Amino acid sequence: MSDYALNPDLYSDDVVREPIRAGFGRGLRDAGARDERIVALCADLTESTQMSLFQEEFPDRFIEVGVAEQNLVTVAAGMARAGKIPFTSSYAAFSPGRNWEQIKTTAALNDQPVKVVGSHAGLNVGPDGATHQMLEDISLMRVMPNMVVIAPGDSVEAEKATIAIAANGKPSYLRLARDKTPVFSTEDSPFEIGRAYVLRQGTDVTLAGTGTQTYELLVAAKILAEEGVDAEVLHVPTIKPLDADTILASVRKTGRIVTAEEAQRAGGLGGAVAELLGERLPRPIVRLGVDDRYGESGTPAEVLDAYRLTGRHLADSVRSFLGREFD
Repeated sequence: MSDYALNPDLYSDDVVREPIRAGFGRGLRDAGARDERIVALCADLTESTQMSLFQEEFPDRFIEVGVAEQNLVTVAAGMARAGKIPFTSSYAAFSPGRNWEQIKTTAALNDQPVKVVGSHAGLNVGPDGATHQMLEDISLMRVMPNMVVIAPGDSVEAEKATIAIAANGKPSYLRLARDKTPVFSTEDSPFEIGRAYVLRQGTDVTLAGTGTQTYELLVAAKILAEEGVDAEVLHVPTIKPLDADTILASVRKTGRIVTAEEAQRAGGLGGAVAELLGERLPRPIVRLGVDDRYGESGTPAEVLDAYRLTGRHLADSVRSFLGREFD
């Protein structure tokens, strides 16, 4: 077993579920209490992104920019240059989706500590459909020099990640889901920027997930264990900088890896891991995610099922990868 502190009710029907963005709201409020330099800017989505918790506590340090995402980050970059630590929030479809160039030119290029918080990312916005299901953001932000990219696995980790990026002195992107998702970590679980964590020890295959997909991989590993497959599960909340040592150590042990993300396969976590293995440890890899498609409308559960990103579907994909037959 792993030393990582997992929620003991992880596989229970009663497992606590909470929106990952709720953890961000708490973390930003707590970070603001620790450091008066922290300011918050929103693009008319204060309640939806949970930035409202900071606004209520520190109204004099909150700016409502309105539906103007380019201004959102350029104003933030100016405030960072003046010594503040600005957090910006919107839906990921709009930030970084609508203002990538401004993030690049005013924040990342100048290495200013602007924190870009992209809420409602992935497929789980469900009924909002393809226009709001931001699937390309991991790739867009990972390619940007100086940018830290984090996709917390649950609300507890999102709170820790928010506090961490408040103090890291770097431009950072925090990816948040909208819907309630299972809380698999605990207050005692570690979080450090640039670290990946072994949640379950195994020898047959490495399953590496980020964001909401880590929980689904834990479910997949449990299904596979009942069939005799010993899967190691890695949680990779920091996509950039990538924890090469932990990933390589796991793949050396298992000989193969499957990655999963609620995002486009191209350029995301799977792409980062494939690049790492290609340069340092060539081994078989399968990248699971959205395969060159846009999203669709439906309940979050229906959409994840349709895109084969539930634990049951992931287990099927791992079985196929291993080339083994199970009754």
